[in-house]
Amino acid sequence: CYSTPLPALPPTAAAASQSIPWGSPSFILHNGTLCCNSLTEVRDGIGAVDGQILDLLAQRAGYVKEATRFKSTIDAVDVPPRDEEVIQATVNASSTTRPRLPEIIAAGVFETIINSSVPFEKCV
Repeated sequence: CYSTPLPALPPTAAAASQSIPWGSPSFILHNGTLCCNSLTEVRDGIGAVDGQILDLLAQRAGYVKEATRFKSTIDAVDVPPRDEEVIQATVNASSTTRPRLPEIIAAGVFETIINSSVPFEKCV
């Protein structure tokens, strides 16, 4: 499930009767302990990460705004080959993250970031 394309998933009806294949913690936190003992712990961890992502996206938007100072026209804002280069670089780098980031998430997130950044950059 970490590379693209994703493997074929079983039909929903068949999957509903299957047991969950992962029964013990497997995610190692930065402090070396295993996560998590409850769904609440998982959700709290996701919430903390979401806050960090939001802060990083705000910083990225600041850089996007700064980039407009170096572009001569609005037409110079969107450069599709550069967009694709950024997306592909993140997909390639996803295999080196710890824990490993699935390629489909890296591609989807960065496509969305870029597709949202271009109109913002044209506006500012």
